[in-house]
Amino acid sequence: MPIAQIHIIEGRTREQKCSLIKEVTEAIHRSTGADHDRIRVLLYEIPDENWAAGGVSKADEKLENR
Repeated sequence: MPIAQIHIIEGRTREQKCSLIKEVTEAIHRSTGADHDRIRVLLYEIPDENWAAGGVSKADEKLENR
């Protein structure tokens, strides 16, 4: 049973997340041959204050760019 874990910053719509799950499921199916109903996709939404690059959180980056 393939399992894909994806970490994304919060803020995407339900439709975007559903599309991501479907696309990843299909890619795993095509590349491994696993049945669709055996593929698991786990989305972890991270608050922007908990996501940082270069020592600056995405929340702080947004404040700096205002």
